[in-house]
Amino acid sequence: MRVTLPFKAAAAPIAIEGEGEARPERVPRSSPWRLMLREFYESPVAVGALAVLVVLILAAVFAPWLTPQNPYDLRSIDLLDALLPPGETSMDGMVFHLGTDGQGRDMLSAMVYGLRVSIGVGVISCLIALVVGISVGLAAAFFGGWVETLLMRLVDLQLSMPSILVALMLVAILGQGVDKVVLALVIVQWAYFARTLRGSAMVERNKEYVEAAIGLDVGRLRVMFTHMLPNALPPLIVVASVQLASAIALEATLSFLGLGVPVTEPSLGMLIANGFQYLLSGRYWISVYPGLLLLVLIASLNLVGDQLRDVINPRNRR
Repeated sequence: MRVTLPFKAAAAPIAIEGEGEARPERVPRSSPWRLMLREFYESPVAVGALAVLVVLILAAVFAPWLTPQNPYDLRSIDLLDALLPPGETSMDGMVFHLGTDGQGRDMLSAMVYGLRVSIGVGVISCLIALVVGISVGLAAAFFGGWVETLLMRLVDLQLSMPSILVALMLVAILGQGVDKVVLALVIVQWAYFARTLRGSAMVERNKEYVEAAIGLDVGRLRVMFTHMLPNALPPLIVVASVQLASAIALEATLSFLGLGVPVTEPSLGMLIANGFQYLLSGRYWISVYPGLLLLVLIASLNLVGDQLRDVINPRNRR
C-alpha cells in the first residue's frame, strides 16, 4: 500500500561558507586627529576662544587693508590730532573710533599693527624654539647615555632660571630690535619643548617598531624624524600653544620696559607704555585698549591650549 504525503519535504540546503551569512557591517574608523578635533569642539568656550583667535590673526595679517591709517607713515599723522578721545573727528573728517595717542596716531590702526608685531614675534620665536627643542629632545631620547645626561643638564640649567630675567639680560646685551627679541625668546623657550619631547620620545624609543627600524639599518635621522617624532608630537601641540602665549606676554613686557621692539614699529606692550603717563590725566584709552586687546589674545591662546591638553590627555580633565 502506497502512502502519499501531503507535501514534499524539501532538501536541506547545503551551507556554503561565506554565502547566506549575516556579515557584520563595517564601522568606519575615525583617525585619532579627527577624534581629537571632535572632542575639541565639545567645549563651546574653547571654540569661542579659537574663533576670537582666528579673527585676531586675520586682522593682523590683513592690517594694511583693514585699518584707516598707517601708523608707521609719518605723512598720515598730524600732531594736531594728538590725545583725541574716542569718537572724535579730525579736521580732515577722519573719525577716531578709539581715540588717538600722544603722537596723533589712530589707536585702532596702531593696535592692529601692534597686534601684527606681537603675533609675528611670538610665532617666529616659538617656531624656531620648537625646531631646536625637537632636535635636542629627540637626540636625548634616541642616543641616551652621556648624550642624554649632557643635554638634559643643559635643559635643567635653562629651566632653573626665571624667563623674564634671562630675557632682560639677553636683550640688554644684544640691544633693541625685532631680531634681538626673537633670539632672546628662542633661548628662553627651547628647553620647554626639549623636555616635553624627550619624555614622550622615550616611550616610543622602547617600542618594537623603532627597534625593527634600527635593525633594518634605516638610518638614525630617519628613525628619529619619520618614526619617533610623529608619534611623540601631540604633547608638543599643547606646549606650543602655551609657549606662544608666554612669548607674546614676555615680548610685551620687554617692550613695556623699553627693551623690546623699536619705537618705529610698536607692539602692544609699547603702546601700553606710551599711554601709561596719561592714565592719571584721564586719557585712559591710550593704555587700556591695547591692554584689553593683549589680554584677549593671551586668554584665547590659553583657553585653546587648555582644551587641547584635555583632549590629548583625558586624565587631566577636572
